[in-house]
Amino acid sequence: MLLWVVASLVFLMPWLTLELLFLSVEKSPLVCHCRKCICCGRDAFLRDPNSTCCKYVLHVKAVGKINKLLAIPMILLLFVSIFSLYSVHLLLKTANEGGSLLYEQLGMKAFGMAGKLAASGSITMQNIGAMSSYLFIVKYELPLVIKTFMNIEETTGEWYLNGDYLVLLVSVILILPLSLLKNLGYLGYTSGFSLLCMVFFLIVVIWKMFQIPCPMDSDIMNMTLVNVTLAPLLDQNITSDDMCKPKYFIFNSQTVYAVPILTFSFVCHPAILPIYEELKSRSRKRMMNVSYVSFFAMFLMYLLAALFGYLTFYGKVEPELLHTYSAYLGADVLLLIVRLAVLMAVTLTVPVVIFPIRSSITQLLWAGKEFRWWRHCSITVSLLAFTNMLVIFVPTIRDIFGFIGASAAAMLIFILPSAFYIKLVKKEPMKSVQKIGAAFFFLSGILVMTGCMTLIILDWTQNVASDGH
Repeated sequence: MLLWVVASLVFLMPWLTLELLFLSVEKSPLVCHCRKCICCGRDAFLRDPNSTCCKYVLHVKAVGKINKLLAIPMILLLFVSIFSLYSVHLLLKTANEGGSLLYEQLGMKAFGMAGKLAASGSITMQNIGAMSSYLFIVKYELPLVIKTFMNIEETTGEWYLNGDYLVLLVSVILILPLSLLKNLGYLGYTSGFSLLCMVFFLIVVIWKMFQIPCPMDSDIMNMTLVNVTLAPLLDQNITSDDMCKPKYFIFNSQTVYAVPILTFSFVCHPAILPIYEELKSRSRKRMMNVSYVSFFAMFLMYLLAALFGYLTFYGKVEPELLHTYSAYLGADVLLLIVRLAVLMAVTLTVPVVIFPIRSSITQLLWAGKEFRWWRHCSITVSLLAFTNMLVIFVPTIRDIFGFIGASAAAMLIFILPSAFYIKLVKKEPMKSVQKIGAAFFFLSGILVMTGCMTLIILDWTQNVASDGH
């Protein structure tokens, strides 16, 4: 009984906090009225972080993928969040000066068809990567939830425990109907609910750190030894005291994925301009205020989840943090609630992610054409079908994280906003501080993209070579 009371409070307290926040905001310039749908300041806030908040679960995988170190992800997290906010600033200023609130049209005005293709391709790649990652969570977590409910210890081949079948069912029954909605504003409540699910996930991660002892019980450790993450510890004969000390600076083959994962986690830029367009009395200052609140909330959630997740298991963190809890706790009721919350959050986020992809494709192929339901539905079904194919046939999301984060995410955060700013903002000379800063930001994006892609490809080739032996 106490557990359900605590769970209820966990869900209610963040919502009450948001209500109090936006009761005060309703008297501020952040309140907006959509031209095409009913919207308020709360929806603008929720849809902005919703572009990043469900990547929160994906970001927690960085705890496992960048395992056995602490300081590097914390430093990178701070810098990536600051760079992302600066990128939003450049994008909004360029939109005001360039006279367009569409990412693709800014690319068209700046560099012609090449700029439009770069913007459209980056948005499509980024959001398909996000959709694939969310559906990967459904594929791997939903069978475990069903097994827990049905008290099944071993999989015997039932179709309802097959992740491929389950992700197809969820896509057809839940995601497709929501994705076919014409206006984004109707998904404001689902965005708010998914945000609450992520807050609940974070609170449980923090709570469990104080419940799970370190070092773990010997039986649990022996059971977990099957995981390859513990093999190096056995080879080095590390004591239990050493296993419970954080490692701050250790570089391994997984460290190369730190920047792409964090960059991927902070991309919400394709959703910034549509939200900005819906503000009735819009101004760059008001939209930046929304962005400050959203990015700070996401930064705090990312930081706390990574920190407390790592400090719970240290070097024994698996690539899937929830699986690490399962190895220790087994069929835990609170862990089951967390899994359900995560599944609901990512399922409700996929329709939100489809909107900018569909808009980008429409702008690229049917710019200026009237809305047609057949086109709207065919694009949606095609996107979902393609994403499901990726989820079913690609064995791991690590490669998706690395490739999308190093390419499309770097384009959307670093390269395109700075390039558009330099090209379209005419009132500032090239030798001004603003233009020089944008130029350095552009060069940083090129460095991040080429450096990360090179290292990831080298890691792939090394893995292939090692598998060949």
